Order: sequence, then structure tokens, then C-alpha cells
Amino acid sequence: MRLLFIFLGISFVLNAQNCYLFVGSYTQSGSKGIYVYKFDQSSGKLEWLSNTDSGSVVNPSFLGIAPNKKFIYACTDSKMPGEGSISAFAFDSKTGKLKFINKESSIGENPVYLSVHKSGKWVVNANYTAGNITAHVIKDDGSIRPMNQIIQLEGSGPDKDRQEKAHAHAAVFSPMGEQLFVTDLGSDKIMIYNFNEYINLPMYPNLPPSLNTVAGSGPRHFVFHPNKQFAYCIEELSGTVAVYDHVNGRLDTVQRVLAHDKNTKGPFASADIHISPDGLFLYASNRGNENNIAIFSINTQTGKLKSIGYQSTLGEGPRNFTIDPSGNFLLVANVQSGIVVVFKRDKKSGLLKKAGFEIKIPAASCLQMMVVE
Repeated sequence: MRLLFIFLGISFVLNAQNCYLFVGSYTQSGSKGIYVYKFDQSSGKLEWLSNTDSGSVVNPSFLGIAPNKKFIYACTDSKMPGEGSISAFAFDSKTGKLKFINKESSIGENPVYLSVHKSGKWVVNANYTAGNITAHVIKDDGSIRPMNQIIQLEGSGPDKDRQEKAHAHAAVFSPMGEQLFVTDLGSDKIMIYNFNEYINLPMYPNLPPSLNTVAGSGPRHFVFHPNKQFAYCIEELSGTVAVYDHVNGRLDTVQRVLAHDKNTKGPFASADIHISPDGLFLYASNRGNENNIAIFSINTQTGKLKSIGYQSTLGEGPRNFTIDPSGNFLLVANVQSGIVVVFKRDKKSGLLKKAGFEIKIPAASCLQMMVVE
């Protein structure tokens, strides 16, 4: 009788979990902005819940979730002339609806990435075209205050079309939140800042202040391994994944591997990178002529990668993708095709296959997921 009670209790807890998918998009292509879906972590099925009103938000290209799961933040007015913005929304998990709170200037053209600090008190934004990063205080009601600090990146690279100046492409906090890593596609550097959440100007250079990547590589997105020791960077222009050991606040290069078949010819357009919740597999998206997900196994002792296959994204332009919290599924936003495709993930082999579900959203550009008890 007691065993039955425990079993029923566990089942109740699993059923009580609600998993939500948030989709950012480019409204200039006809979308309505941010879409909210309920996601079934057993089947991969998606159920539409709500979306922002058409015209109320412009080009919410990248999204971030607050640690308390009550607020959603978006890079807005992306790919528009002049300064972009960061917008704040309250999320009601009971209704699945978003409510606009406020927005502030990103102090730079074309915001493409943001990260919310683990304290929930700061949001840091990367402006790609302007080549700078900004830090904003988040108030208790979830609203964003005007910029507290701005840092302008400098430098260029050998690709005269893409690396004519600095281009901040991601701003990622370390697992403990005491550092910020900024990928500069334009200067082939990963900038490293210490971050003090308790002071007015929280970002200041680490020693060393940066890491030089291979010339012409174009570092884009950056992710930490669940064990907090290893870090991985997808390099857009070279189509390469770089592996780093995160030691004493610095990055030590461990390995660089191709994110594409060695016979594939460039130019390359690698985009996003994520690690499975169990830390055993890494996935990287390739756009351009490839439109696939590169799959790697991870040696959890050394951090090194081994290529084990590729999966077509069944669409064009996989700018962004995500792995659901259960690790059962991988979802891809094909921005050019305007479809989000759900893939079933084999936890033992790491390989992917289509789950049979997809949703159509014009210029879907970013996927974020969270579970609410």
C-alpha cells in the first residue's frame, strides 16, 4: 500500500509540471512577435497558448527568462535603423499569457543576445551592429531600468565583409554568475569580464581580459558544460567548435573540431550551440548550404568532442535551437523557412529523428523553454 502511495505521488509530481516554449521572431516578416506554447515532454506535442499582439512589439529576435520564471526579456527593434531596445514582459503560467511591462533603449543598433543574471537583478545585452554591451538593472516588478553601464568593443578581423569592426554576438554569464563572457565575431576574441552584482558598474575586465580565437573564425555563441568546468564556442565563419577549460577565471584551449563534414565547402554559417542536460552530447547548428545539426559526444573527463553524425533541420536557416529540460527532445527554429521542428533525441546515442510535430511561425528566430511546478 505504501509503495502504491509513493508511486502515485511521483506520478502526481510529474503531471503537475508544465513546460512552456517561448518563440521569438522577426515581425517585419509577418509574425506577431513572441509566441507561447505548452510543450508535452513525453510526446513532443505543442499546444498554442498565446502570442503578443501584432504591432505591439517589433522584431523580438532573442529571448531570456528570469530565474524566478515570472518575467521574459526580449531583444527588440532588432535589425532596425537606429538604437534597438530591451523589452520586459510578465508571464502568467496559469493563463500562458504575456503582459508587456516596459522597454528601454539597448544603446546600440541591432541587439541580438541577452542574459539575465542568476540574481534576477541584472540583464546584459549584446548589440551586434554597434559592437557594444550594456548592463541594466531589473526592478522587483520585472521592469528594466535605463542603462547602468556600457562597454564598447574594439577591433577587426581578416574578413573585410563581416569583420570590419567589433560585433558583439553573445554575452553569457559563468555558472556562478561572477564572470561574463562576450563573443566578438568582428575581432575574433572572447572578452572576459568580472561581474559584481552589488555595484553600480558591475562589469570590469578580468585578468586576462580576453582570449584570442583563430583569425577569421568569428566566435558567435558560447555555452558552459553542466559540470561548470568546460566551455564551448561555435565559430560562425570557420564552421568550428572550440573547446575550453575554464580555470581560475580564464579560458584554456583544449580542442577545435569542424562542425561540418571535412568535404563540405564554405562559406560557412554556423549559428547556435547547446549541451544535453546529462552533459554527454553537444549539438551545433549550421545554416547556409548545410542546414543541419552537428552532433558530438563529449568526453566528460577531458571535455573533448567526437563527431557522431548530422541531422537535417528540415528547413532553412537554423539560427537557434533548444533542448527541452527533460532531454527528450530538440527543437529547431528555421528562420528562413518559418517553421519550428521537433526532433526526438535518443539519450543513449545522442542521435535525432523527427518527432512528427512542427509549428509555422514567420521568421522564428529564438526558442526558450522553462518548466513550472
